[in-house]
Amino acid sequence: MPPLRTLLALPVSLALLGLIPAGSMAPAPPASDSVLSQFVTRGKAPAAALLAHEESASRFAHAETATTTDGTSGANVRPGNAIRLADHFRAGSITKTFIATVVLQLAAEHRLSLSDSVDAHLPGLVRGAANDGRTPTLRALLTHTSGLADFTAETSGTVPVTPVQAVHIALTHTPSERGRFAYSNTNYVLLGMIVEQVTGRSYAAEAERRVITPLRLTGTSFPGARRSLPDPHGRAYATDGSDVTELDPRVAGAAGELVTTLGDLNRFYAALLRGDLLPPRQLREMLNTRTAHGSYGMGLYPVELPCGTTVWGHNGRISGSYVRTAATVPHSQLRSSGDTPMSGGTPIGPRVLTFRVNTDAIADPDLEPALLAAEFCPRTP
Repeated sequence: MPPLRTLLALPVSLALLGLIPAGSMAPAPPASDSVLSQFVTRGKAPAAALLAHEESASRFAHAETATTTDGTSGANVRPGNAIRLADHFRAGSITKTFIATVVLQLAAEHRLSLSDSVDAHLPGLVRGAANDGRTPTLRALLTHTSGLADFTAETSGTVPVTPVQAVHIALTHTPSERGRFAYSNTNYVLLGMIVEQVTGRSYAAEAERRVITPLRLTGTSFPGARRSLPDPHGRAYATDGSDVTELDPRVAGAAGELVTTLGDLNRFYAALLRGDLLPPRQLREMLNTRTAHGSYGMGLYPVELPCGTTVWGHNGRISGSYVRTAATVPHSQLRSSGDTPMSGGTPIGPRVLTFRVNTDAIADPDLEPALLAAEFCPRTP
């Protein structure tokens, strides 16, 4: 197949599947669905999709271009790269929310403390170029305030590495100012190693046991070294148009390995933010941005929209995929005790939106905030 940038784009198609409560009139298409179509025009993505959830209603929309295989208008036309609701895809740094959830569960169980130094669990590993594992704490790793360099600045997120190799790459660089927010994938690679050190099981096994299985996230997995995506799935493209559907997840590890679906991400973030996965104290820690000076909590970050609404979530970028989840926090539904059984049923409470494109770059950076505002801000008459 020729690179997508050489194919002739035909008009964008936009499809909408709404699950409307019985007896209701079908509403006008939401403004966010109109913004979605711009991801394949202004944003230059082959295809885009969103899944929105609020209480008992879900809405799925997708947009894609049609392309010709010979560069001539109307000849040999085939659909572009439509994204289906059930498709599996790589979620990149959304993995960090899962890892942070596991770490905070372990803190709630008193199996570790967020005040522990890295050295307390991985003695002697973080040394070199003025790095010292006796200084950064687990809290600093979770909030990206450790000062540790990002190993992917060297690998560009395309070279498979072991966790130890990733850390050693980072340690060839002097740390940035400790206590200042500086996003670094190395932080979450270390957290994955610490989960294994504390529990005797891999971060993937712990996430599956503690999050994926209880919530029945049947489309979510940590693939390890498996290069292929589970069926069903579409294609994934790098920014130059090359097909990167096959990818070794060890390019990201605990910082971005996850494979999932739109529905699973909405279910996960709804359960997390309504208090099903963490006791109130740990959920408050997760949503506390003071350590990172307002930029980041723990595996989550807030965005205040123009209408004053704040949404919480994370984005994920890995070769061939960009995904973003955002949700409101239902403070009234946060539990008053840590005894909060998890439910495998339909999430209630938070309003959640996940959107994705099947490439790792969006040409117009204004589209993401426009989509979030269109979804979460009330329309003016």
